[in-house]
Amino acid sequence: MTIRVGPWSVRLAPRALLVGALLVVVACAVTVAAISTGEFTVPVPDIVSALFGQGTPVAELIVNKLRAPRVVTGLLVGAAFGLSGAIFQSLTRNPLGSPDFIGFTAGASTGGIVAVVAGGSAMAIAGGALAGCVVTAALVYALAFRGGVQGYRLVLVGIGANALLLAVNSYLLTKANINDAATAGAWLTGSLSGRGWDHAVPVAVALAVLLPVCAFVARPMRMIEMGDDAAKAMGIRVEVVRAVAITAGVLLAGVATAAAGPVVFVALAAPQLARRLTRSAGVTMGASALMGAVLLTVADLAAQRVLAPTQLPVGVLTAAIGGTYLALLLRKDRH
Repeated sequence: MTIRVGPWSVRLAPRALLVGALLVVVACAVTVAAISTGEFTVPVPDIVSALFGQGTPVAELIVNKLRAPRVVTGLLVGAAFGLSGAIFQSLTRNPLGSPDFIGFTAGASTGGIVAVVAGGSAMAIAGGALAGCVVTAALVYALAFRGGVQGYRLVLVGIGANALLLAVNSYLLTKANINDAATAGAWLTGSLSGRGWDHAVPVAVALAVLLPVCAFVARPMRMIEMGDDAAKAMGIRVEVVRAVAITAGVLLAGVATAAAGPVVFVALAAPQLARRLTRSAGVTMGASALMGAVLLTVADLAAQRVLAPTQLPVGVLTAAIGGTYLALLLRKDRH
């Protein structure tokens, strides 16, 4: 279905719109469930009153200070990871082309560990994670560049960088004192515990800035999926589009990791699940972002409520689910 407004035209896929709408409904339902349930139940009318500053002091404390910031951070971080995964899977034309596998998340982890060992604050750890992700991406891109960046080369170089950085992270943890090692280990699992509005706002700003960029490069990226030569024949500036897309994907992964730690497998699974639901020929940006938001918030809600009183960090649960999904993916697509 194509909508034309003057010289502009927008192509809409009805199934993708339906899937997106359903994911929004699920995200809203999970948000309400996460905010209302717990040791202290808050009815939905009281949630609305608390959000507008008209609730009881207890309700406002629970909703505005404890639960709402955590849920919103989870939604935003999940969306950022899902969108980042969609970008890299599209560029590499490989379902394993996600920040988890090509070293960017490991680089962010290295930056965060260095900040912890140096005695940095929470802001310093977040900054170290973002810097580590950006530096790693720059090195991987430079090493993979040979008359252009091919998808398979980017994946192979990224996997090598990921293995090297994991070794560096292990070395840093063994050399750190026990308190720093415990702090870094807790951060490395990926968690939304204790997250406030100061964690949600930077991710929201990053998404507000980078979503238009992703929308702008989405169509050229679909052309690049058919091959560089075909894309160039249609007038696409392949390396420029690829550089812009990689920059956006790296920043999204870095900001998300800085806010919640290296939550694994969301960037891998969200685009693939979105693609299967929408039955799209390529990776869909919007559906991937919504799927990432839903996956992370559902996993965090399950870690808090279903597995209570264990209270697992959300990264542990996403790793368990993602590992199972990866095994199924590899079994189905053996080639």
